Amino acid sequence: MRVKDHILRHLADPGLAPPAIAAAHFVSVRYLHKLFQSEGVTVGEWIRTQRLERCRRDLLRSPAPGDGVAAVARRWGFTSPSHFSRAFRAAYGVAPREWRIHGLAREAVTDAAERERPGGPARCP
Repeated sequence: MRVKDHILRHLADPGLAPPAIAAAHFVSVRYLHKLFQSEGVTVGEWIRTQRLERCRRDLLRSPAPGDGVAAVARRWGFTSPSHFSRAFRAAYGVAPREWRIHGLAREAVTDAAERERPGGPARCP
C-alpha cells in the first residue's frame, strides 16, 4: 500500500520508474516487481493505468484555455503526446480528443436535461 501511495503521489513525475520507486522504499527493483506480480500486473502497467485514468477524468472536465489534450497528458507524466494517444486508444478504444469531444457533449446534454426537469437536478437524500 505504501508503494502504491508513493506512486499515486508522484504520478505527474515523468521520471517515475521502478528504480526510483524501489530506492524510495529501500527495496530492490526485483522485490518491487515481485510485489506487483502477485496482482498480475507489472509496475509500469500499474503506473500507466493510473495515469491514463487521471487523464481520462481530466479530459471530461471543461477545458481551461490552453488545456489541450497534450497539456493533460503532460500533467500526468506523459512526455510524448503521440505515445499518450496510442496508449489512451489502446486502453479505451477511442482517441483522447474524441473522448473529450463526446464526453463533453454527453455532459452538456445531461446538464440541460437536469435543468429542464421539474424541481431541478435530482438530489440524493
